[in-house]
Amino acid sequence: MRVRLAALLSLSTLAMAAPAWADGLIDNVDGVTLDEKGRVTRFTGILIDKNGTITRVLGRKDKRPERLDWRTDMKGRVVIPGMIDAHGHFMELGFKALSLDLSDTTSFEEAKAKIAAYAAANPNRPWITGGGWNQERWGLGRFPTAAELDAIVPGKPVWLERVDGHAAWANSAAMKAAGVTAKTAAPTGGRIEKGAGGAPSGVFVDAAMQLVAKAVPPPAPRDRNAAFLEAQKILLSSGITATADMGTSLDDWLTYRYMGDRNLLRIHIMSYANSVETAVRVGVSGPTPWLYNDRLRMGGIKLYLDGALGSRGAWLKAPYADAPGQTGLPLQNDTQLLNQMSRGAMDGFQLAVHAIGDRANAEVLFAIEELSSSYTGDRRWRIEHAQIVDPADLPGFGRNGVIASMQPVHQTSDRVMAETRLGPQRLGGAYAWKSITATGARVVFGSDYPVEKPNPFVGWAAGFTRQDADGQPFGGWRPEEALSREGAWRAFTTDAAYAGFAERKLGRIAEGMRADFVVVDRDPSMVSPTELRQTQVFETWVNGEKVWERGQRAIDVPEGGAAPVKPYIEPGR
Repeated sequence: MRVRLAALLSLSTLAMAAPAWADGLIDNVDGVTLDEKGRVTRFTGILIDKNGTITRVLGRKDKRPERLDWRTDMKGRVVIPGMIDAHGHFMELGFKALSLDLSDTTSFEEAKAKIAAYAAANPNRPWITGGGWNQERWGLGRFPTAAELDAIVPGKPVWLERVDGHAAWANSAAMKAAGVTAKTAAPTGGRIEKGAGGAPSGVFVDAAMQLVAKAVPPPAPRDRNAAFLEAQKILLSSGITATADMGTSLDDWLTYRYMGDRNLLRIHIMSYANSVETAVRVGVSGPTPWLYNDRLRMGGIKLYLDGALGSRGAWLKAPYADAPGQTGLPLQNDTQLLNQMSRGAMDGFQLAVHAIGDRANAEVLFAIEELSSSYTGDRRWRIEHAQIVDPADLPGFGRNGVIASMQPVHQTSDRVMAETRLGPQRLGGAYAWKSITATGARVVFGSDYPVEKPNPFVGWAAGFTRQDADGQPFGGWRPEEALSREGAWRAFTTDAAYAGFAERKLGRIAEGMRADFVVVDRDPSMVSPTELRQTQVFETWVNGEKVWERGQRAIDVPEGGAAPVKPYIEPGR
């Protein structure tokens, strides 16, 4: 079996450089970056050493070295720092790209047709798996059912995750394979949607998903490798040079190490283990060092406290406005959360806790308050999503320097649903970027890919407009919570690096930083929000190497082998 890899290009290195000379020069650029204070600065050249570190940033009047190992003339194109996604799911992105994807379906009928076509095209798959469905986008007004899946794919198990990853849809064959019946009880932190007579209707929420997921055949190593390469290609082509991977499993980590050992790891991955147990097995007594020339490090642990708004799993202080009997699904009680956070903090791991509802956010902030006196120093506690916060709880972010890791695209895609779930009177702390920064805390941005597409320019535009791609709503949704253009850019670069303890390596084009940058078709600091969303990436460079180029033919990589490296040599050098 052979898998495809986006073209991996590396700079050639000559052997005769004197130590006093820079190894390479990226020259004749229209460069724009942020300085340490978040101010826009401009440059025209970048000197890079053999290790892929920036040794000097040059202005138009600065003299260039006379002798260089190599030089690349960018011919006046725009160069910006590589973007950083502060919250994503790396392997899930790759698997989603290689499986059934319903995220583009806008009606139930369209989704059913796509499921049928995929099943017909993949007759040898023992299970049909995938996801991306959203009953809210379909306008269905309810969850889909197993019977509806049975009518499309009879006899073969089907298991499809909801777009937010907090619910999944099974057919009868899948439930039978998993041994799920009307007598099956939902676990703590989970909910089984019921049909007539109390039988499972086919949708499993949060912790209940594991009842069926445990029966799904695990991916083979070759499938993992293919998913990794696909995810890396998607991110690099989007202009993302570093990402936080939220919920790294042991199998994921082994895949990353396999790729790193074979010189196929091109992006920077800031890994957060999916449990304390995984973190300890990988790091033993604390975070790992940076590996593969600063491309991989496990420094933290991702925990979950609640679910998502779309599946009504987010833990609220008061019942849902559209479901008066429900307040969400806490996945842990306060004692369990404190124990998990304490176990991780004891070994020096950074803690990142998923909390979406206002009750969940209050509980995490309280836990951090409790632990901060015992675990002092630079902890950089993180709350992932922090979507709905009681305004009374907002000061808790600033008191303990809690990082709010948020996703601006969630605000644009979820705002109507959030209004329905909560009612207008409870939106005071919803997606409250500006209010959180006003407490002195940092807001960092990501996409939560593959829940959303990992296009950082779309997220950047949403961060300072609070509008979607159609410019809706006019003036922005609760525009008082918008960041400035520079603030939103910083949330995708320098602050996103800070959130992963990488601010001395990543996020800016400056002396001593990694030479991570992207070549784009416009100056994103100057264009309109609409034009910013349409930004095209021409090239992506990581550690001073060109690792992706638009239009470059993919290279075949033999399964289990290392990628052939094609040297990039400037014509006429």
